[in-house]
Amino acid sequence: MAKGRLFLIHWNGAEGQELVRELEGLGWHVDLEAQDGARAGKRIREVSPEAVVIFLSRLPSHGRETAHALRSFKSTRQLPIIFVDGQDEAVQKTREKVPEALFVRKDLLQTTLEQVVRKKG
Repeated sequence: MAKGRLFLIHWNGAEGQELVRELEGLGWHVDLEAQDGARAGKRIREVSPEAVVIFLSRLPSHGRETAHALRSFKSTRQLPIIFVDGQDEAVQKTREKVPEALFVRKDLLQTTLEQVVRKKG
């Protein structure tokens, strides 16, 4: 049985698929978007994941804007968003734009996800 449903945004398809396999291997059900922030927002509203995971290691401005847009929809306003990795400047800009999000290193993602899902439940 899956630990919960995640929506992963990673702006590199091959790397995103690898991350999906890793997360699924840890017991999560994972949906991935690697090309279009608007499509990600639509799918997130359709599938209602427990959390959204966005890697800042690729095209951080795209991830930042996608997360910011999610806050404009009532159905996703309270959805936990977890940003992973990224350069200091990208992380700082993202903290300013999406201050309620969580920011973690990849090695802490699993623990953070379990805490977020437990807190929601």
